[in-house]
Amino acid sequence: MSAPLHEAVKQLSWLLGTWESETAKGFFPTIKPFEYKETLEFTHVGQPLLNFSFSSFTPDNVPKHRDSGFLRVNIGTNHVAFVSAQNVGIVEIEEGDVNGTELQLESNGILHSSFASLPHTTKIARAFKLIDESTLEQTVSMATTTTPELKPHLSVRYKKV
Repeated sequence: MSAPLHEAVKQLSWLLGTWESETAKGFFPTIKPFEYKETLEFTHVGQPLLNFSFSSFTPDNVPKHRDSGFLRVNIGTNHVAFVSAQNVGIVEIEEGDVNGTELQLESNGILHSSFASLPHTTKIARAFKLIDESTLEQTVSMATTTTPELKPHLSVRYKKV
C-alpha cells in the first residue's frame, strides 16, 4: 500500500515517476562532447521529501554515473534541498526554489572522497523544467578546480515511462 503524498511535496508532484532520456548530451571545456542514456526516478513514501535516483549508461548500455538521494522541502515554502550521493565519490547539497513546473538549484556544499578523480567539482547549478505532462528537461552547469566559472555540462530531455 502506498502512502499518501505529503502536502509539502505536492508542489513537486510533476516530477514523480520514471523518466528515460530521449536525448542526453554532455560537454565541458576540458572534455570531448559525448552522448549517453539516463533513467531518472522520483518516488515518495509520504514524507516531506521525494526520493530520487539517476542511472546513466553509454549508448551501448555500459553503466556509468549513478546518484541517489532526496529532494527535501522546507515545509511551508517553495524552498528545496537536493541531497545527492554519487558513485564517483561525491556528495553534494544543492538548494533552490520550485516555481510551478520549474526547479532551479545551486550547490552550497560538495564533498569528495580522498581518491575522487581530478579535477574536483566545486559548484553545480541544475534546473528541471516540465515541458508537458510526459516531457521533462534537465540542464546542469558545473565549475571545477581547473574551470572555476560555471559552464554548461549536461542537457537531458526525458520522456515519462
